Amino acid sequence: MTTDNPRPPLTYRDAGVDIDAGDTLVEALKPIAAKTMRPGVLAGLGGFGALFALAGKYRDPVLVSGTDGVGTKLLLAIALDRHDDIGIDLVAMCANDIVVQGAEPLFFLDYFASGRLDPEKALRIIAGIGRGCEWAGAALIGGETAEMPGMYSDKDYDLAGFCVGAVERAKLIDGTRVAAGDTIIGLRSSGPHSNGYSLIRSVLKRQNADLNQRLGERTLADILMTPTRIYVKSLLALLTVVDVHAMAHITGGGLPGNVPRVIPASLRAAVHKSAWDWPPIFTWLQKGGDIPEEEMYRTFNCGIGMVVIVAAEQAAQALQVLREQGEDALILGHTETGPDHFVWA
Repeated sequence: MTTDNPRPPLTYRDAGVDIDAGDTLVEALKPIAAKTMRPGVLAGLGGFGALFALAGKYRDPVLVSGTDGVGTKLLLAIALDRHDDIGIDLVAMCANDIVVQGAEPLFFLDYFASGRLDPEKALRIIAGIGRGCEWAGAALIGGETAEMPGMYSDKDYDLAGFCVGAVERAKLIDGTRVAAGDTIIGLRSSGPHSNGYSLIRSVLKRQNADLNQRLGERTLADILMTPTRIYVKSLLALLTVVDVHAMAHITGGGLPGNVPRVIPASLRAAVHKSAWDWPPIFTWLQKGGDIPEEEMYRTFNCGIGMVVIVAAEQAAQALQVLREQGEDALILGHTETGPDHFVWA
């Protein structure tokens, strides 16, 4: 049977997916991944599965894994066309989570999905992931790039990451050794990190804020797009000289929501609000959104991105080591017996 108007054949490109662009991107990413290589990596990008060998370094290893995304901070990155550092956030959110259990990050995999693959933009994003991996000491050994027209608009994209680390079983940090009278140390954050951006965007909308306005010496855009601080190397250095009882990555839930996760149920964390001053961005957000103080503390890190708990007699040494590693570290409070798990002292 014939027809006068035959339909033209369809290709994947006609449907909105450019296989050639994806292949070109993979080749462009190989030098980025090569900069993150470390002992244990058995194969580079391109295989169906990423290969990593533990043999030789560990006697009784426990694998620690973490996965996360960047959240709605991506919407600001897209609106501002700032894509160079958002990959650092992705690595930080995963690597900081596993180091608190004493694990050294070994390797990282990313998932990048977009409505239409823009190789130049994708390269900027994944180059940021590569820098984050270098700072965390993790090898970027695999990932996935998905082009999904209809699922995302042409400019939209999403990021997810997966990090695996290892720690000797005897050195695993699980919070069980935290005792009453231990000292709680806080490490300063670089800003809101990657949490609370749905609330941040609501404040920006309410204020009809100009992201180019200055808050001190920097613009609002610069402050809000500052990547999450990666604490991995500082904390691994600390673990070599100080007997750390627990660590907590301060993400969604803030100090009240995260510190209790790493201390025994019979204890509580007593933290002094006067121990540190909020960075100006948090004061601006609270005022601009009329946000109650309690809501600020349970949504944002409010300037403290990581917590370390040590015996009181080792607090001074811990502060010294952390400061030598470039961290702005300070004493926040202590642990004590009592209910509620977290109190403002």
